[in-house]
Amino acid sequence: MKILHLLAPAPAGGLERVVHALAIGQQRSGDHVIVVPIAEEWSAESAFAAPLTRAGVEIRPLVLPPRAYRAERRALRRLFADERPDVVHSHGYHTDVVAGDVARRAGAATVSTAHGFTRGPWRNRLYEYLDRLALRRFDGVAAVSQPLADELRRAGVPPDRLHVVANAWSSISTPLERAAARAELGVRDDRFVIGWVGRMTHEKGLDVLVDAVALLPDIPVTVCAIGAGPERAGQEARAAAAAIGDRFRWPGLVREAGRYFRAFDLLVLSSRTEGVPMVVLEAMAAGVPIVASAVGGIPHVLSEREALLVPPDRPDAVAASVRSVVNDRPAAASRAAAAHARLASEFSEGPWLQRYANVYRAALQTVRRR
Repeated sequence: MKILHLLAPAPAGGLERVVHALAIGQQRSGDHVIVVPIAEEWSAESAFAAPLTRAGVEIRPLVLPPRAYRAERRALRRLFADERPDVVHSHGYHTDVVAGDVARRAGAATVSTAHGFTRGPWRNRLYEYLDRLALRRFDGVAAVSQPLADELRRAGVPPDRLHVVANAWSSISTPLERAAARAELGVRDDRFVIGWVGRMTHEKGLDVLVDAVALLPDIPVTVCAIGAGPERAGQEARAAAAAIGDRFRWPGLVREAGRYFRAFDLLVLSSRTEGVPMVVLEAMAAGVPIVASAVGGIPHVLSEREALLVPPDRPDAVAASVRSVVNDRPAAASRAAAAHARLASEFSEGPWLQRYANVYRAALQTVRRR
C-alpha cells in the first residue's frame, strides 16, 4: 500500500512516537510510506524528523502559517493528486478535521488513530468536539483503548468502522545504559530516581507527583521530570514552596526520551486521563517498576501483578506506592519483570502492525462500497 501519515507534530509526545513506530514498521514491511508533518516551521534536524530520517522514511513537510486552513487544504489536494495514496492516516484533531474531507474526495481510504482526549481548556474541548464529529465520516477509526472506543461509539462513530488497536512498543533507537543515561540527565548515581515523562499540562498530573513527594520527607528520592508545557513554571514553584525544590531535576524536552529510562528506579505516571501512554510501554521495555493512575487504557495494559495502580488525583496513594517500591525492591523488580514479559507477549510490533493492516483493508472495502 501507499500510506500517508498526517499530523501536526509537537516537539515530543506519545502521538509522535506512535507515528514513528507505524511509519518505520510499515516501511520495513514493504509499504510505501510518506509522513506529512504540518507545521509553522520545519527543520530536517528536528527531534520529530530524526528517527524517520535514520530509517529512510520519506518526509514531506507542509510549512504553513497558523490557521491557514484554506491554503492547507489546497496543499493537501495537490499532494493527494500527485501521490494518489491508498490510505491517508491522520493523527490528532487538527489533521482529522482539516484533511479528512480532502482525502475522501481524492479517493483515498481515510483512517484516524484516536489517541485520547485531554479535556483541557474550552478551546481544546471545542477542537475535540469537532474531532469527534469529523471521525463519524472516516472509513476507519483506531481507538487506542476500549474506554476510548466506547466514547467514540457514543459520539456517533459507526461501530463497523471502529477498531480497538492498543499501542505497542517497537525499538526505534538504542537505549542508553544506566550510568550514561544518569550522566546525561544530570542525576546522581547514588540516588533513588523517580522518572516522570510527559507534557506538563493539567491532565498529566505533574502536580499530583509534586504533592506526593512532599509527603515523603524521610525517603531520599530525586524526581527527574522530563518534558515541557504551560505547567512547568507553576510546578517548579509548587515544589519550591513545599521546600522540596532540591529533590527535582528539570531537563526539559529530551530527544527520544525512551532511551533514558534505564536511569530511573521507578516511573510514575500521575495522569488524570490517558489512552494507552507510550511512556508506560517504554518503562515496561526498560524493566523499570511503574506506579500509574488507573485511568483510560492503563488497567488494560497493566494489572496489579505488573505495576502499582492508584486512583487519579490522589497524592497520598502515589506517596504510599513510592514508599512501597523503595522499601521492597525485590517485589518491585518482580512486577517489572512481569510487565516486561507481558509487553513481549501482548504488545509487540508485529501483531500491532498486522492489526493496522486489517484496519486499512476494512477501510479500503468501505471506499469500494461507497
